[in-house]
Amino acid sequence: MNRIDEKFSALRGQGEKALIPFVTAGDPDLDTTFEVLRVLERSGADLIELGVPFSDPMADGPTIQRASERALQKGTSLPRILRMVREFRRHSEIPLILFGYYNPFFRYGLSHFTKEATEAGIDGILCVDLPPEESGELKAWTDARGLDIIFLLAPTSDVGRIRLVARQGRGFVYYVSVTGVTGARNRFEDRLHTQVARVRRYTSLPVGVGFGISTPGQAAWIASFADAAVVGSALIEVMERASNKREKVSRAGQFVARLKRAMNRVGKKAIGSRH
Repeated sequence: MNRIDEKFSALRGQGEKALIPFVTAGDPDLDTTFEVLRVLERSGADLIELGVPFSDPMADGPTIQRASERALQKGTSLPRILRMVREFRRHSEIPLILFGYYNPFFRYGLSHFTKEATEAGIDGILCVDLPPEESGELKAWTDARGLDIIFLLAPTSDVGRIRLVARQGRGFVYYVSVTGVTGARNRFEDRLHTQVARVRRYTSLPVGVGFGISTPGQAAWIASFADAAVVGSALIEVMERASNKREKVSRAGQFVARLKRAMNRVGKKAIGSRH
């Protein structure tokens, strides 16, 4: 088992669900990202998605688009991100997932990219614009390097796509809560829990839900029926409101701590109801 499998297994044993915050690497700079990663872990993050900034982030809403623009303006690149991850790995064993678009990975060279990602300490790859039907080349390399390749499902996914993701994916299944781009939302469809249950019928992988989670209450609700809650835009918005880098780090930690406390309360109630 790698770090992702071990983390989900440990959480199941503790009756907890995973909190997976997302941050864009290099926003506002890589030194700050390094400190944010450390405070996220201390504050209760179970896994972390590290976004690779891209000039055409078609799956992302305005908040993460702004983060990508700020990071690219600072010269953030995939090699620099991997060097930062390598340094971070000297202090931490938290599972790290590289979230990005196919173009930067392809241009880097898939063999070279997956080798360096593994050596730096990355555990999984989520390539948001690469459907499983076209992922064979990347999957061959991730499998060879022991990296988990994580695929997306959405409310529009039919049974055929669910079966394909269940067969090819590793680590966990990322269920997109809405048909649209990333971004904090005020409410979700009531049938989201039944959609997640539908996915569970075809896979033994954990199912995480992302896109739109913005409050502790929403994270707790997701934790009542899914294995993980992924929170990105709301976290970035919290950091955007800070007046300096130190405050960005502090606010990120405080926000994640509130999310995790809310999720843990749900988990403990669920355990109590089974006894």
